[in-house]
This record gives sequence, C-alpha cells and structure tokens, in this order.
Amino acid sequence: MPCESCMERGNKSTDAALEFLLLGFSELLFLRVLLFLIFLIVHLVTLAGNVMIFMAVVMEPSRPPMLFFLCHLSVIELCYTLVIVPKALLSLIGVDGRAISFTGCAVQMYLFVALGGAECFLLVAMSYDRYVAICQPLHYAAVMSEGLCLRLAMACCLGGFAVALGLTMAVFRLPFCQSHRINHFFCDVPAVLHLACTQSYIHELPLLAACVLLLLLPVLLILTSYVCIAAALLRVTSVGRCKAFSTCISHLAVTLLHYGCATFIYIRPKASYSPARDKMVSLVYTNITPLLYPLIYSLRNKEIRGVLRKMLRRRKISQLTRDTNSAVICVW
Repeated sequence: MPCESCMERGNKSTDAALEFLLLGFSELLFLRVLLFLIFLIVHLVTLAGNVMIFMAVVMEPSRPPMLFFLCHLSVIELCYTLVIVPKALLSLIGVDGRAISFTGCAVQMYLFVALGGAECFLLVAMSYDRYVAICQPLHYAAVMSEGLCLRLAMACCLGGFAVALGLTMAVFRLPFCQSHRINHFFCDVPAVLHLACTQSYIHELPLLAACVLLLLLPVLLILTSYVCIAAALLRVTSVGRCKAFSTCISHLAVTLLHYGCATFIYIRPKASYSPARDKMVSLVYTNITPLLYPLIYSLRNKEIRGVLRKMLRRRKISQLTRDTNSAVICVW
C-alpha cells in the first residue's frame, strides 16, 4: 500500500508506543446493538456446545480415537473463539473502534493463526483415522493406539504454533504507514498486511508459505485419504458402503466449512484485498462455523450422540438421587 510516510520501528520504545485501531463495524452505527446481541448469543451457544462435547468426552471412560480428536477439536474451538469474539464485542460497544497495542495485535494474530493451523492439522489426523477405520478395519485398534493419537494431537498443536510464530514475526517486522486503522474486527493477517508500506510481493511470501503448510498440504493429505476410502468402498456392497460413508459425513462437512472460508480469505494476492468482503467472510469463519461444529458432530456422529446421551442419563440419575435423599430427610 503506498503512503507518504512510513514508520520504521528500529527500537523497542517505538514498538511499545505503537497502537492499532480496530474499526470493527464502525460503518454500521445503527445496527451495533443488534449485532452485539447476535454476536453475544452465538458466542455463548458456541461456548456451551463445545464445553458440552468436551465434558461428555472427558467423562467417558473408554474413548475411541475419533472422540479423542473431537475433544481436542472442541478445546481448540473454545480457545479460538475466546481469542477473537470478546474483542469484536468490545469493538461494537466503542464509538470509534477499539485501540489495541502493537504487542496485543501480534499476540492475537499469533494465537488465531496457531489455533487455526492446529485445527487444519487435526482435521488431517481425523481423516487418517477414517482411512484406517474403513480401509484397515482389522488393524484399527492396533494402529490407532492411544499413544499414536496423543502424538498426533501434540504434533498438530506444535505444527500450528510453529508456523504461526514464523508468520507473525514476518508480518510485524514490516514498516507500517502512519495510519494504523485496521478495517477489521480483529488483527487478521490480510488486514494488517494492508497497512504495510510496501508494494513488493516479497513480503507476502511468508503468508504464501503459511498457506501452503496450513491449507494446501493438509487438503492434499485429506484428499488422499478420501480417495483411498472411496477406492475401498467400491469393493463392498451398497449397504456396507452407505454405512461406512456415513461415518465420514460429519468430518467432510467440517472440512469443507473450515478450508472453504480459509482458502477464500488467504489464498489470493494483496491487491485483491476487500475490507468489507473480508469482514463478512471472517464473521462466518470466526463465529458461525465454530457454532456449527458441535451441531454437525452431535447430529451426524453416532459416537458423540451416544456419549451425550450417557451424560444426560447420568445427570438425570444424579438428580433423582438428590431428590430422593431430600425427600427422605424431610420425612425424618
């Protein structure tokens, strides 16, 4: 983005004094109250849904690999929404947006990319779980052991956080223009890059590398898993084929939602940046999709439905026990 004066940050005092202003939805003055209420309700429902899945899986004594990965996915979604949505809600309360420090913006971007990257890798691990379950059912228990699942989950988190660290450092080493007004409701990578005082595409290479590692490579691995699954399903009867494929529907739906929005936002040149369009897509990406994930898995996944039924049954039994004990005490 061309500008007349750029601020080179050559010392730590300049970094500490530099602030960004998140404009959020400042152009929608008359809809702020409505947007605030909608965001708040969606945020609370998302938190409740992911906490419910997390608690249900944790309380289950025997956890199959898919439930183990769903538990980690719920934790990532919880942290993911807590990084973005509270700041967005505060931006709706403010009159002219909300100021965020240089360090705060960097931390928010780092956590956002790290958690999103960990989710990308976790979806790959879940596709591998489906591949082993359908293509190698007799070896499933031996291959998808508890130790392997734990190592896969740790590798997903470490991979996401490592890529996020490199991308965040590359972005915040750029010189920024005097205008530090970010036309977004959080410190997203394209929105911050738009403030950089450079027209060279070299500075977009770290984002391109991150997209290759977090989007392109995982998508290719997931496609490879499902090509193998499709080839294996062609050799079974139609009844078995439908039953096996039904176990993949929830994972496919979440994968399409996650990678669809992320690809639209990040895999494109800086010149095509559109603040209004990006904010709307990011709104879906950071608020609606985390809300849909618990609904998709609770409706389509037989294992998670069974775990939720067990949890509700235990709550009913404990409630009946308490009521019975209270009645006995009253009689005495």
